[in-house]
Amino acid sequence: MNNSLAQFIFLLLLAALYLPVIFFAIQRRDEGYGAATWLVAFYALLAMVMNIAEAIWRNGESAKDGTAAFLEVQTYLALTLAAVLILALQTFLKREAWWIWVAVWALGMLGLSLILTNALQLPDVLWTNGELIFHRSRLGTSWSILGWLIFSVSLILAIANANREASQQLFRNRLNYWWPIIFLMFTNDILLFSGIQITGQPIRLLIAALMAYVIGTHNVPDLKQIVRRVMVYILIAFTIVSFYVGGFLLLQAIFGNEPNFSPLLAGASIALLVALFFSPIMALISRNVNKWVKGDQYDTSHTIHEYSESISNILEMDRLASVAVGIILEAMQIDRGFLFLVDASDDANGHRVYRLRSARTPEERLVVSVELDENGVIASYFTREQKALLQYDLDLLPAMQAASPLEKNWFSQLRAEVYLPIFAKKQWIGLLAFGSKLSGNRYSKEDLTILGSHASQTAIALENARLVDNLVRLNYDLRQTRHALEKNNNDLQRIDQAKSDFISIASHELRTPLTIIKGYTEMLLEDPNLDPNFKKSMNGIHEGTLRLHEVMDSMFDIAEIDARSLKLHIQSVDVSQLVKEVCIEQAGMLKDRKQSVRINLPLLPHVKADPNLLKKLFHHLVRNAGKFTPNNGRIAVTGRHITGIANLPNGALEIIVSDTGVGVDPNFREIIFTKFYQPGELKNHSSSKSRFKGNGAGLGLALSKGIVEAHGGRIFVESPGYDEINFPGSHFHVILPLSKTEGEEERRSEPLRFDMIQKEVEAG
Repeated sequence: MNNSLAQFIFLLLLAALYLPVIFFAIQRRDEGYGAATWLVAFYALLAMVMNIAEAIWRNGESAKDGTAAFLEVQTYLALTLAAVLILALQTFLKREAWWIWVAVWALGMLGLSLILTNALQLPDVLWTNGELIFHRSRLGTSWSILGWLIFSVSLILAIANANREASQQLFRNRLNYWWPIIFLMFTNDILLFSGIQITGQPIRLLIAALMAYVIGTHNVPDLKQIVRRVMVYILIAFTIVSFYVGGFLLLQAIFGNEPNFSPLLAGASIALLVALFFSPIMALISRNVNKWVKGDQYDTSHTIHEYSESISNILEMDRLASVAVGIILEAMQIDRGFLFLVDASDDANGHRVYRLRSARTPEERLVVSVELDENGVIASYFTREQKALLQYDLDLLPAMQAASPLEKNWFSQLRAEVYLPIFAKKQWIGLLAFGSKLSGNRYSKEDLTILGSHASQTAIALENARLVDNLVRLNYDLRQTRHALEKNNNDLQRIDQAKSDFISIASHELRTPLTIIKGYTEMLLEDPNLDPNFKKSMNGIHEGTLRLHEVMDSMFDIAEIDARSLKLHIQSVDVSQLVKEVCIEQAGMLKDRKQSVRINLPLLPHVKADPNLLKKLFHHLVRNAGKFTPNNGRIAVTGRHITGIANLPNGALEIIVSDTGVGVDPNFREIIFTKFYQPGELKNHSSSKSRFKGNGAGLGLALSKGIVEAHGGRIFVESPGYDEINFPGSHFHVILPLSKTEGEEERRSEPLRFDMIQKEVEAG
């Protein structure tokens, strides 16, 4: 095989090696750097085409004569490849002004085309001083080298600026891989510009492969660690070789003239010494290299042991946060750290939300809390993976780009580099966050493993501290709630007292003028000479006065009940007849509403009570039943004699007023007996005595309760519930205790059955 054929095959094989680089770059185009990967593929494609062209050229007959021309083409290509390189860097850094470099390259190509076509009609000799001559034929090459130099310097400046601006050590480490790329480019192109031919330009293949790897790989190995290990291996190898050679030469110089001297035995002895001192030598070299390149040095086992002992018995959240974060910061030389508590709850839509709040270390006091949706990218990662999340991944991984801007901004403001979730019993309860290392190094896998161990050890202590913290907060909330309840109770008492005072004052102040109005209207109505039209008006005034007088009487009675000054005029009362009288007085209202009343009372003992107050009591109960019962409804009054029991030793009389009305909500069975209570909306208020569901002054049931309790009795209501369609009805129970003397007397009322529709009374 001749030399030309061998070069042809070598160049074709070298061109074929660009194909895996192109495929790798295209395959990684979804890693968040689509434009940059396509530019890498274009770089490799140009270099591959140039290799194929070189293979064809070298295999042709004009290979020897066209060497200078081919070198010129390689120079022009170097300019284009440098432009592609800086465009790839600009898109990798996500710079918006990448188009400027396209314009610069286009301007360079325009100038080159003008030079090569001599469109400016330049002379063959552009400059000479008698000894040196600059021909026009060299202007194109010089122009290309000048453009290449501009792109190369710009590359260096861009990488240096990006390295200085990068906040994440992992991204800075990735940027450091561009320095070998620039070094290889300088090496290849400077040799090319110097006229030194390298068949196939294989260094360009290394450049393309390294670019494809850096742009298409999210987590690249730590370049500092690689340099550190290479230096350690080189120094160890140099030390061992030096020790071996120096020792052998020393033994040979001392014992070389001895007849029994054996070089093999001397070499074996030195090798044994090297083996004995290898570990100390390696440790010494590693420590010194780490100091020189600012490597991380800490005792892992000691750090974990100290951490475990320090936090095991801490129950105060503040102290746990300070100690847990402080030990890690000091041991691993980290500039900042946080401990957050995670509270899980459900929002209004039923979605689980994780609220991250500060554990109250000094740095965390100004950090506002944030809520993470369980379906969000960040919360899903923590709960699913249960491992560390790097800010570098949060910023650059395509999977994290769907995260909420609010959540990403919150994490970004912490200026942390790594986040470690804390889980206890498969529940996410906390989060550790740590900033960058003081050494400027990235977090290695060993660092993340150690931090993960710290997070696991923190789980039990954090869970215990959370329980104590929750108890403290609950106790504080209870105290605050109690104070608030006491304040509200005092306010309500003041309001109730003010309401009672108003009722008392209003009832006293209005009774006198109402009495005067009532007297004069009655006098005028009794005048036979009064004009009939005026008499009709006076009747209206008189009825309104009576209604207002009735309200004032109720307010006056309420005021006396509140002041506990209600005076009872006790006498023997036949409750059956009293109830009948009340129902007859309500006949007008019942007739308007077409309602029937049935009284069914058995033989009942007389009760010692105030008859006027009892009459008011049953008046309000029957009227209330009529108002909240629809037309054609029914009202029933029943009763029974309760024999002596524990709280009623002399027995009692129970009267039940029932209706077929709307009923009473079980939640309002007590509140309906309070003053001024208005069921439903205020628009239903009415001064009418018979309107369906017409709310009056809201004093009737309150007064009824006061009257019953003033007699030592009890009033309550039973109802299935409030229903304006099915009308379940209600039953108001009035229990009046019997006195001992009443128990001894034989005075009893006759059984009473009375029907307001039939207007008949049956006694027996």
